[in-house]
Amino acid sequence: MRDVLDEIAQWFACDEAFALATVVRTWKSSPRAPGAAMAVSRSGQVLGSVSGGCIEGALYDVALAVLDDGHCRTEVFRVTDDDAFGVGLTCGGTIEVFVQRVDRHTYPEFPEVARRITAGDPVAVVTDRSGSRARHRVVTPEGSDRESRADAEARRLLRSGESRTFVDGVGDPGESSPVVEVFAPRPRMYIFGAIDFAAALCTAGRFAGYHVTVVDARPVFATRARFPAADDVVVMWPHVFLDSATVDSSTVVAVLTHDEKFDIPLLERALRSDAAYIGAMGSRSTHERRIALLRETGLSQAELDRLYSPIGLDLAARTPEETAIAILAEILVATRGATGESLVRLRGPIHRDRTDRTAQPAGCPTPIDGAAVAL
Repeated sequence: MRDVLDEIAQWFACDEAFALATVVRTWKSSPRAPGAAMAVSRSGQVLGSVSGGCIEGALYDVALAVLDDGHCRTEVFRVTDDDAFGVGLTCGGTIEVFVQRVDRHTYPEFPEVARRITAGDPVAVVTDRSGSRARHRVVTPEGSDRESRADAEARRLLRSGESRTFVDGVGDPGESSPVVEVFAPRPRMYIFGAIDFAAALCTAGRFAGYHVTVVDARPVFATRARFPAADDVVVMWPHVFLDSATVDSSTVVAVLTHDEKFDIPLLERALRSDAAYIGAMGSRSTHERRIALLRETGLSQAELDRLYSPIGLDLAARTPEETAIAILAEILVATRGATGESLVRLRGPIHRDRTDRTAQPAGCPTPIDGAAVAL
């Protein structure tokens, strides 16, 4: 829902009812994970996607029916490998989609949920879909003496900072167990250095779902006009900013300044933090000198090994936009435990849980180890 939130919040504010279709479970393979959503307004406008295929066409008709009678529905799509592509399930499988009408009467909690998600405040929604009308409970990280198992799990995920949509139960497809949607704040991306590469990475990072902050000590360069895609632009010495910034296990740090007076104190702190990814721009000779200086600060070899430098995957990137793609690709590999290999070289499921490491090389030659973008 987060992907279409701005638009559907406007529909709600204008008192225009809409149907909201949400993927709640998948089996085998699906291009969209649980939580993917599609909205259909009373006027017939469509936002979002649940599969990228013909499931949207079938769901459009279901959405119109839900708008007409107000009854929520759970739709299950089962396809074989032979006809999977035709309905957007690339390798066959099953997808379960919950469709509900949203208006002031059916979902009075929606404004609070939308406000919290927009503000970056953690919130979860537990939806009881056992009747013809969905009923919703808003869950926040604060504790409660009386709560269901679904509420307790939602609260645990909120406190851990994990966003997730799941069904509270292990029943067969279509069973009416509660749906739990957990909306943790967007993960943070801190970009240090107000340069053209940073502007491109802002766009890529925000597109990938990060809350993007650009930091530079030079006010003439760190301006909102130069970084319109950034959520925040901060004029501050990088290491001073990091001393007070929130850094957790989902935070990624990209150091693009390649200036030792900024880089060394900043990287010393970053490499001792809980950040999921720390990358630094620079040539190989710059990297070697940087490592020597960082070692003098007392960083251990294990801490130094956390640094991705030169930053980015080997995509032969040249332009700021290409380089941003190379950096974001490396971030995804590092934070999701992926291989970074071409899919043609791998065996196993294409769409898998982020913690699943089952994809294995298929016997093709592998790329040169350690290749990176040298800038």
